[in-house]
Amino acid sequence: MPARYILNKRLTLAFLAAGVVLVAQTSRYGPSRIWWDAGQTDSLGWDSDFDNPSGQVRISNKNGAVKTEGHPFFAALGTNGRACVTCHQPANAMSVSAEVLRQRWLETEGKDPVFAMVDGANCPDQPPAQRASHSLLLDRGLFRIALPWPPPNVKPDFEIEVVRDPAGCNLSPKFGLAAAHQISVYRRPRMAANLAKLTEGPKGAVLMADGREPSLRSQAITAAFVHEESPRHLTVEELDRILDFETQVYAAQNSDMRGGLVENSGLGVEPLMNGPAPSLFAGLDLGKWKGIHETDLQREFRASAARGSKLFASRAFRMDDVSEMTCATCHQPGTKRLLDIGTARHPQPADSPLPLFRLKHGATVVYSEDPGRALITGRFADAGVFAMPQFRALAARAPYFTNGAAASLRAVVDYYDRTYEIGLSEAEKRDLTNFLSVL
Repeated sequence: MPARYILNKRLTLAFLAAGVVLVAQTSRYGPSRIWWDAGQTDSLGWDSDFDNPSGQVRISNKNGAVKTEGHPFFAALGTNGRACVTCHQPANAMSVSAEVLRQRWLETEGKDPVFAMVDGANCPDQPPAQRASHSLLLDRGLFRIALPWPPPNVKPDFEIEVVRDPAGCNLSPKFGLAAAHQISVYRRPRMAANLAKLTEGPKGAVLMADGREPSLRSQAITAAFVHEESPRHLTVEELDRILDFETQVYAAQNSDMRGGLVENSGLGVEPLMNGPAPSLFAGLDLGKWKGIHETDLQREFRASAARGSKLFASRAFRMDDVSEMTCATCHQPGTKRLLDIGTARHPQPADSPLPLFRLKHGATVVYSEDPGRALITGRFADAGVFAMPQFRALAARAPYFTNGAAASLRAVVDYYDRTYEIGLSEAEKRDLTNFLSVL
């Protein structure tokens, strides 16, 4: 058994023997280490735990600790001071949360590179020092994604026009659809972890929310040019080091303030990292998820999460006219499914901060806040279709959905229950939310 696991077991036993329930306080990385700057000279440990509102997320490097000095994932490769880690923070499961972004805005008075105007603002032509110019990033954790329209070498089978533009970029005289032949949509950054599982198999990867990147290598190249505004091509060595890191780093929730350590439940990082991706159909192994001095609070929470795991795997519902499915049908580790779950469809709340587009295909018209994959393929049938995100370490990276519309995991559960008329009781909603929080 590796020394790191022996040490972790000893610490776990010591804390449990002492009756400690709030294990989130045992982390080496607490609030003072919540943000990693580009170029920061440090080491990302073999196993590192970071606090989040539910407990702790664990970041594990399968091949050992990573020294960040000079590493191209952690170094600024462009002109705006950003690195890959800027938008893929360890404390946020290699993504970034809106809450942490708001803290960063206050601490740096909006000067951190994460707020670079290229995509950290609602539009690059807005005043850089004003919070309102970065409202989508600060309120929902959304970065601007500018996509060419029409797509290169594609003849779309539909027409698109801007109906509403609260963010001010799609009608911008410099960056808008008419002026620059591009469409701006706003999306959450996805996890740069567990990617070895996501990309394995004969079909390769479905990367980015709209599946536009065919490989991790192409994604890294695009990120350097666009998000870091690099004036040069990355070297083969730089790309290899970025990909080596991204395919050996794993993230999952490791502990819960109510349930304690998650590692014996069948979830956690170790089974995800050291074998076939664990099926979420299987549910939690409540028989294993026990501590030496299990408290009533832990026992109650673990039973609730176990019930939630069964709901996740077995409660059937229909999406449009397709056959019955469950949450686990789409949200399996390594899933490559693209689907329209309705989060971008109109009507939306009247005060929605996102743009609204009108898509016309012959006599058929739909309205969408983000046409999704249709902006890549040019196919009307792909309007509102997105790649399914990972369902790991959710507690570390709120808000949720591609458009950041769900502020909490409970809001995610409520959305599905309401949209697809699942009929969950209050207790079932609580159980399902508890299960999602320990993934």
